[in-house]
Amino acid sequence: MFSLPLGDGARLGPLEVWHAEEFADHLDRAREHIRPWVGPTFVTDDVDGARATLKRYAKAQADDGARLYGIWRDGALAGGVMFTDFNAAFGGCEIGCWLEPSAEGHGLITQACGTLVDWAFTSRGLHRAEWHCRADNDRSSAVAKRLGMTLEGVRREAWPYEGVRYDKQIWAVLAPEWRALSR
Repeated sequence: MFSLPLGDGARLGPLEVWHAEEFADHLDRAREHIRPWVGPTFVTDDVDGARATLKRYAKAQADDGARLYGIWRDGALAGGVMFTDFNAAFGGCEIGCWLEPSAEGHGLITQACGTLVDWAFTSRGLHRAEWHCRADNDRSSAVAKRLGMTLEGVRREAWPYEGVRYDKQIWAVLAPEWRALSR
């Protein structure tokens, strides 16, 4: 099993089905904080729901699609990053993230997402990585900027949450741009 150090007592590694109880405990700490910003099927309320989410990602990864990785800080699951979409034939992916409040402000998401972008471009030969977020999610937009992504557009009222429709930003970086950043 791989585990990549992220600094500040944190590491990045696969988040798999056998982590269901740990994932459910983490969601208990993070649920209300992340619910407005992530897809509704991701935030579950119990171990069975956590296991179902992890199984969905495991099946997608087995089909060379979406993938899910955890960020452990001081031994506890504190968040994660993922390919919400991964299409090698098309040459593109979408990256997402989440983090519980206690782990914010340490650069973990930027470093972990940079690892995913680099792997997609370097190891898998993809050409385009996207980042989608609610337009009012300043922390998420800041990560996209730090990753060298360009804001390509806004999909008006494309993100429904609790009866309100929010604008959705689409950010992207292309493989040649990423290489030029000299990471």
